Amino acid sequence: MDRVKADILLVDDTPDNLRLLTTALSQRGYKVRGAIDGNMALMGANASPPDLILLDICMPGMNGYEVCKHLKANLKTAPIPIIFMSALDETIDKIKAFRIGGVDYITKPFQFEEVIARIENQLTIRRLQLSLQTLNDQLEKRVRERTFELEREILQRKQAQEQLLHLALHDPLTQLPNRFLFIERLEEAILKGKMNPNYSFVVMFLDCDRFKRVNDSLGHNIGDLLLIAVGDRLQNCLRADDTLARLGGDEFAILLDAIDRKEEILTIAERINHQLSYPFYLHEYEVFINVSIGIVVSQDKLYRQFYGTETEIICYQKPEQILRDADIAMYRAKALGKARYEIFNPKMHQQALNLLHLENDLRWALERQEFMLYYQPIVSLIRGKIIGCEALIRWNHPQQGLISPDDFISVAEEMGLILPLGDWILKESCQQLKKWHNLNLGEQPFSISVNISARQFSQANPLEKIEKILQEVQLENHYLKLEITESVLIDRPEFIVVLLEKIKARKISISLDDFGTGYSSLSYLHRFPIDTVKIDRSFIHRLEENGKNLDIVKAIIALAHNLGMDTIAEGIETIAQLDCLRNLGCRYGQGYFFARPLNSIQAEKLLTRDPQW
Repeated sequence: MDRVKADILLVDDTPDNLRLLTTALSQRGYKVRGAIDGNMALMGANASPPDLILLDICMPGMNGYEVCKHLKANLKTAPIPIIFMSALDETIDKIKAFRIGGVDYITKPFQFEEVIARIENQLTIRRLQLSLQTLNDQLEKRVRERTFELEREILQRKQAQEQLLHLALHDPLTQLPNRFLFIERLEEAILKGKMNPNYSFVVMFLDCDRFKRVNDSLGHNIGDLLLIAVGDRLQNCLRADDTLARLGGDEFAILLDAIDRKEEILTIAERINHQLSYPFYLHEYEVFINVSIGIVVSQDKLYRQFYGTETEIICYQKPEQILRDADIAMYRAKALGKARYEIFNPKMHQQALNLLHLENDLRWALERQEFMLYYQPIVSLIRGKIIGCEALIRWNHPQQGLISPDDFISVAEEMGLILPLGDWILKESCQQLKKWHNLNLGEQPFSISVNISARQFSQANPLEKIEKILQEVQLENHYLKLEITESVLIDRPEFIVVLLEKIKARKISISLDDFGTGYSSLSYLHRFPIDTVKIDRSFIHRLEENGKNLDIVKAIIALAHNLGMDTIAEGIETIAQLDCLRNLGCRYGQGYFFARPLNSIQAEKLLTRDPQW
């Protein structure tokens, strides 16, 4: 079946014209529909829009112009090209036809070939228009799709940028602001303070107490849950405009914005400690955690509410300075017992600087041979003779002179220097004792007492190191007495019992130093293979005046004797104390009454004199 070229609606009130054109167009492959008046034409075009309309102008009822106007007014039929056919040949008629929407005008009588040519020409134009419209529609569709894609890409990129910015400025675990965002807001607060002298803010630096114990015992997952819960509870303690940030690990920071009253600051700090005193329930665990808080205030007027008008004022220029000082105050709170807060003052900063210089100098002190040993005699209270010495370290600082061990031993432990320092003390004191033995000084068996730290006991193979030093010095084991504090017994007691038994099996004596000041209980002292109990000087002080001290010392001596242990009284300063201790049955003592700690030369002179008390 031949393909139909186009659908043409032929409108003419003359039947001969209809028949003639219908036949001719049909032979050329066109589908032709006829209409003899305007109403029929409108109905046919609306029911099934043709590809082209041949429209006669002069028709009864509704002429061709009116039909064209109706067709063009209808969105469905408006695009159909209309060729007018008329015997009217005036220019004005043609202009009117084109003005109302006609695309061509054929004058009757017409030549059939002309009609065909004009029809094909308009159909070609129509096809091109439709093709162009299709292309335009496709292009618009592609533009819309691409626009949508671009908008989506822009939205996704914006969301990604916002997400990256959030990740860059927030802690991934707690979703709190991180250090960078906190410093940014702190910079804004500093700038506000410069622009407005009445504006003040406060920074709190918080560190969780004993958080490592939670991680070590319950695992990092529970530790993470605890940090999230702590962050939530801290947030509930603050005002809407305050900033809570997690700086890292178990450290948090708070920026209290626009605060100018001491009472309000302390209320928030106390609220935090109160809220954290309640347990956290994490899975099946009940966990307690506290925080130590360091507080820095920004404005001098607010600062003086804490320390008065005679205090030095710090003008902060950088966030790092504020965080540094808040951190210093936080560590002061930890040192004073944890679960508390401390307000920073400039003296803390100077102390921190002094500690830093001390640490730096301490790292070089051993290499530069700045340490020296002093020796305090230990006297038999029965015979009144020196039967040994306790080795006491001193630091001969090149600028500060002699520094007491109370000022640097704890720092050395924190820095990990106590191990090489302890080895040096042990070897140096054993060498000195060997020298005195060679000079036949001291009441035999003349021994040396050396303090051993918990860190030294916790290192690998501590007994092997001790024996190696004794072998190098060629000193017999029974001349060495190791002094330990009560804290050593508390730390891994089962391990310590085994270790002390091994030490005692090698004829090295063990003394328990500062007895009564730590955590030891009289009821379990017998568990440890201790040879000597050293009674702390705090009980000897005012022994003759204080009945309570006398009862305590008497009980310690009696307990030690019952357990087969010797006793050494520390801090004997008067003849009355000496007489009292002799009457109580204390066998040994040391203190300023006999001699202060002496350097090796002074101690050697004292031993040469061989005094008796």
